[in-house]
Amino acid sequence: MERILSLLSRPAMSKTRETYQCTACRAPSAQWKGQCPACGQWNTLEAVAARPRAVPFSTNARPEKVVRLAEAPGVSEKVFSTGLKALDRVLGQGLVPGAAILVGGEPGIGKSTLLLQVAGRVAASGRGAVYLSGEESLSQIRARAERLDVLHDTLYALATSRVEDVFPALEGADPPALLIVDSVQTLTSARAEGLPGNVSQVRAVATEIVEFCKKCDTTVILVGHVTKDGNLAGPRLLEHMVDTVIALEGDREQLFRFLRVRKNRFGPNQELLIFQMVRQGMELVEDPSTYFLGARDAALSGTAVLMAVDGQRPLAVEIQALVTKSYLTIPRRTALGFDVNRLLLLLAVLEKRLRLNFAQADIYAKAGGGMRLTDPGMDLALVSAVLSSYYDHPLPERAVIWGEVDLNGQIRPVAGQTIRAAQAERLGYDPLICPDTAGGGKTLAWIQQALFPHKGRKGA
Repeated sequence: MERILSLLSRPAMSKTRETYQCTACRAPSAQWKGQCPACGQWNTLEAVAARPRAVPFSTNARPEKVVRLAEAPGVSEKVFSTGLKALDRVLGQGLVPGAAILVGGEPGIGKSTLLLQVAGRVAASGRGAVYLSGEESLSQIRARAERLDVLHDTLYALATSRVEDVFPALEGADPPALLIVDSVQTLTSARAEGLPGNVSQVRAVATEIVEFCKKCDTTVILVGHVTKDGNLAGPRLLEHMVDTVIALEGDREQLFRFLRVRKNRFGPNQELLIFQMVRQGMELVEDPSTYFLGARDAALSGTAVLMAVDGQRPLAVEIQALVTKSYLTIPRRTALGFDVNRLLLLLAVLEKRLRLNFAQADIYAKAGGGMRLTDPGMDLALVSAVLSSYYDHPLPERAVIWGEVDLNGQIRPVAGQTIRAAQAERLGYDPLICPDTAGGGKTLAWIQQALFPHKGRKGA
């Protein structure tokens, strides 16, 4: 009883671990027991404090001084290129020395391929680049580098699971310009306990690397895993401690990949690049304006061309719909490439405002080319595609459509009206079926009369 009371009376100490050791045989034990499991003696286990494993974050113990902000060094003259002009543009100017960039994406989406290409191009410019991998061996990295044709004298590689192994490569009078860590969840730090990938390890690894790289003016790119929902795994702190967050998205069954800039302290936000996966690596799609239209046949019913905006980039995307007679008790509603609830909502608006009957119809809708859309401007294009299939009448061949549809059947303007219209005119689309900037009072009844003037009401 005295033993229990003494344990309960001890003040709680945060983040302090205790182990127990036998006074007779010195055998350790993770928890207190009445009998030593090693030698069998009774009441010989005593608590001892676990020796902390700690490695300082920085080798420079001198305190930093406060300086006038106007006298602080600038970074514009030190920025260097990634080797891809489009990637430099979305990053702001290029790679900033000492900056930290976090790249996330699903397994197999092309993160390692793209970053090894960037490392190779940086090395080709005469700057040093280090590719650290905790997932691949050196022979695997070299085989991929040979396939991508990025082997250079200033491109170095390191295969390890210990973060301390990379610091000697960053020291010296001429540290490398770029460090790529693939991935932060596979490394361990001596200052944290647990397996690779847990919260403590990810926080410790990222903190050590980012702080060390800032002191030696090395740009670091951290690769992060994602969860089932597509969010970056690990603590949210990881996104706050880096300067730029990039997401590489796409369907592994498709050839194209989306590179989206989620956060950027050095340039524009919500930028988008489109790559296609080829044998030689990730190849930039220079003009993706009509990339998702494919071999479109405008003479078919149930299709509409949407001028969507993703980030700041206008893209022409085909919206397809199929309305057919249903033999099911509950008609089927299917949407691919966007939320099915949007389809259900717009069908309810069509039934209410245009007095159409979809009760005995199966309705399928999708975005062409494997594109995933969240743009509210797709409402009007989806409605037009559904009406085109319902009446079995194709839309005008060069028509392009966008606009938001509210619950009253009113068509509202959306963001990016000017850049949508400018891109549609550049591509030669006519007519432009869209709301005016001020609203214009257009309704679904106007759309029905404008696109299908000779069609009366009929069932599917």
